[in-house]
Amino acid sequence: MTHDTQANQLAVQRALADFRRGVPVVLRHDDGAATLALAAEVATAPWLRRFDAWGRPPLALALTDARARALNVRPSGHPVVLLNLDPWLDLAAIRELADATTDLTAPLRGPFERQMRPPTPGEQAAVQLAKYARLLPSALVAAVEGATAFAEANDLLVVDAAAILAYEPAASLALRRIASAPVPLEDAENTQIVAFRPADGGVEHLAILIGDADRHQPVLTRLHSECFTGDLIGSLKCDCGQQLRGAVEEIGQAGAGVLLYLAQEGRGIGLINKLRAYRLQADGFDTVDANLRLGFDADERLFVPAAEMLRQLGFHSVRLMTNNPDKVAGLEACGITVTERVEHKFPSNAHNEFYLATKKARSGHLF
Repeated sequence: MTHDTQANQLAVQRALADFRRGVPVVLRHDDGAATLALAAEVATAPWLRRFDAWGRPPLALALTDARARALNVRPSGHPVVLLNLDPWLDLAAIRELADATTDLTAPLRGPFERQMRPPTPGEQAAVQLAKYARLLPSALVAAVEGATAFAEANDLLVVDAAAILAYEPAASLALRRIASAPVPLEDAENTQIVAFRPADGGVEHLAILIGDADRHQPVLTRLHSECFTGDLIGSLKCDCGQQLRGAVEEIGQAGAGVLLYLAQEGRGIGLINKLRAYRLQADGFDTVDANLRLGFDADERLFVPAAEMLRQLGFHSVRLMTNNPDKVAGLEACGITVTERVEHKFPSNAHNEFYLATKKARSGHLF
């Protein structure tokens, strides 16, 4: 990794911390222009007043195209849509526009005036930064003059928009093996857990190594995205807990294999946003539409971390336990050979039957 790349990574990591705390950041464009950005979800009245005083009009609320569609805003043909901040849009209204869980309690909002232009790199980066910060993907944005001078004068962080847009794949590639220990499990006593930490200091991914797998043969493997509600407290809304424990049991019976426990809660949107998606599901939306209404893609996960963990463990081909063809394609796109898809399914219940049917009908899962 070059010095410039390391500097960009560090700047993005610092920007993530500021964004989560509700502090604006300055996003520098390649052409010298700049965007002032503030995460809509955590914006406060004092920062909003300063934001309004600093930015050149028209100020805008940047949303994903999916979130804009949920608000009945005409598509722009771009992944980020810009709504003008009309005077009636106070702080409470801005937060509500970002949060789809308020849609049914305040259904008569608008009409909204969309800016008839493509988003700048800084405006796109502002929404992406909110996603990486596990916030709702929306941000207040405004143009400012002279990125570096403006940031220094107002004690704000400046970061290149291009560094944000290229950030997560690069961070996911740089995983460091930091700890390992034998941990006998109920269904697989000969087990070792290995922890990998991302370069950005984020939440660690875990490799659960059962038995002593042959590195020269395709290894029985399960990629499992962490699920607090299903894995830890037995939620009946999904089948994650069954899949996790079932994979350990099946690999144990086979004699050897790998379970990768990935820090990608809620298909990559984070636990808090997953709870918001659950709220929307309770209101009648399916799991795909819930994510889209919040402004996310149906699945925000990356397969780069899983592939890198397998390589560092010495595995280059797998027999993948999954019902999701996207996992097969995603892992192979990252350089891991999938020699076989091993069926991995469990009975539904009254609480997750519709969820599982939606994954089959809309996400291509095989059951």
